[in-house]
Amino acid sequence: MQMTPRHVPRWLRRLGWLVLIWAGSVVALGVAAWVLRGVMQLAGMHR
Repeated sequence: MQMTPRHVPRWLRRLGWLVLIWAGSVVALGVAAWVLRGVMQLAGMHR
């Protein structure tokens, strides 16, 4: 049996990429904030 590939509409693929890029940027921002917080704590800037 051969499986036929599903046709995904172009707008849905673009929306998927948008969500993926947005999620990646949110994660990257969180990692940057976490690293900056660690550096500040190492420098003695405690809350």
